[in-house]
Amino acid sequence: MLSRWGGSASSSLRAYDYKMDSSSNRVIVVGAGPVGLCLSLALAQAGVQVCLIEALGEDNFLEQVPRAGTNHPATLELLERIGLYDKLEPRGIIAPLVHYWDRRENRLIAEFDHGLLKDDTRFPYVLQCERIKIVEEALRLAKAHPNIELRLSTAFAAFTQDSDGVTAWATNAASESESIAGAYLVSAEGARSIVRKDLDIEFEGFTYPDRTLNIEVAYDFQRHGYTERNYMSDPDEWSNLFHWKGPPDRWRIHFPVAPDAQEAALTRPDAMQARLQRFLPTGKEFDIVGSNLYVVHQRVAKKFRVGRAILAGDCAHVNSPIGAMGMNSGIHDAFNLAEKLTKILRREIGEEVLDRYERQRRHVALQHTQAQTIRNKRLLAEKDPAVRKRNHDELRRTAEDPKLARAFLLRSSLIESLREAERIA
Repeated sequence: MLSRWGGSASSSLRAYDYKMDSSSNRVIVVGAGPVGLCLSLALAQAGVQVCLIEALGEDNFLEQVPRAGTNHPATLELLERIGLYDKLEPRGIIAPLVHYWDRRENRLIAEFDHGLLKDDTRFPYVLQCERIKIVEEALRLAKAHPNIELRLSTAFAAFTQDSDGVTAWATNAASESESIAGAYLVSAEGARSIVRKDLDIEFEGFTYPDRTLNIEVAYDFQRHGYTERNYMSDPDEWSNLFHWKGPPDRWRIHFPVAPDAQEAALTRPDAMQARLQRFLPTGKEFDIVGSNLYVVHQRVAKKFRVGRAILAGDCAHVNSPIGAMGMNSGIHDAFNLAEKLTKILRREIGEEVLDRYERQRRHVALQHTQAQTIRNKRLLAEKDPAVRKRNHDELRRTAEDPKLARAFLLRSSLIESLREAERIA
């Protein structure tokens, strides 16, 4: 592994330089997920040269595990800036409502309507559009932009940096090691970030002992009174239910599972059918179209930047999916950082503004994303009957009061987090 501060490639690697004339003003982005792609597009559209490195290739880029896809109003405004929203809306579901249920009693606790945000945003709703559709459409835009050099099938390995720039080392599709020069390097690699580990940045937080089982079914849950986004409180088995556009239309249900349960046993068709029947007893088998099991972390990097190497998205912060804040806050990182890097490269401001990026986005990760998702999980999983009742009563009162409901939605849709970040000097 190369030192992050200098040195040369291992003698076992036969490398050649890959440098463009504009390398002194180029940003190297590692990872073509929603964060890396949005960052690259925002930079490129502002006139900045970008080299985007992605390990997946044309043959397997779209073969990714189904993950996040709830896009909050604050995020939709940002996606519109780079021409991505118009690509996504036809592929998604406009969802103004969110429901909170008492699963044990099969009773609706509260309904929140994003229409209350009509004076706060051009998008008073959530767009249900899966991550895979987002990266597919964003990748098309990236391929077509002359300021983005897209390097698919290229595995990032290490980097060096000094006061003048950075050099990324990667292995291309021909198994050749390359050095790619730039002014800054941004890790959008995800939770296992090589850059974060190479910088020896602590990933502070914890991992939940239980895991989450996600089951996707082709079935119309709306006939039973559910809306597009549903959170179910249950002391024994809380769950979430989300609607995704087809064909065929699918619903994704999340269940907590014991840490010692075997994946093969959990994902057997008969075991999943039994779990689904406990969730909604129909007497008929559900059409299961997919499933996956994952561990949930609540972690935030101690630093978001060392020198010219910067963290964004999941490599800087990961959290429970309850509340759909992970991908959204990562995209917010991307736009915040794109604006600052653009001004730095235009010589309009100094590099010290990147410290403000860290102050702003780390504050949001800790005080909004982490705090809210931890609270959401605790609310859904609460076992004490008295506390459950107080929680449900508070939710009901909040939903019934337009002023309180609007404040609730400003927080849950991340509008308040962006406003608060702007106030951080």
